[in-house]
Amino acid sequence: MSFKQFQKELSAIGYKLWLKLQRLPKAEPLEIVCFFIIVLFIATMLSMMIIACSFCCSRCGDGSPKPKGKKIHVQPAAHL
Repeated sequence: MSFKQFQKELSAIGYKLWLKLQRLPKAEPLEIVCFFIIVLFIATMLSMMIIACSFCCSRCGDGSPKPKGKKIHVQPAAHL
């Protein structure tokens, strides 16, 4: 998908959302509740993605991962 197609698709989705928002005051209560549940779900998912990305980026701020603790190699016990 090219950038122009992607931009056109986002514009179409935005236009549909704008039409939905304009008709919302005249909508039935069930339709209003469903619309806000969907909006709340999208907002929750976006905020979780932002939190996850910021947590991941804060762990390796300079681009290199933090050094882990030393590994201890266990030797097999000697049989007598």
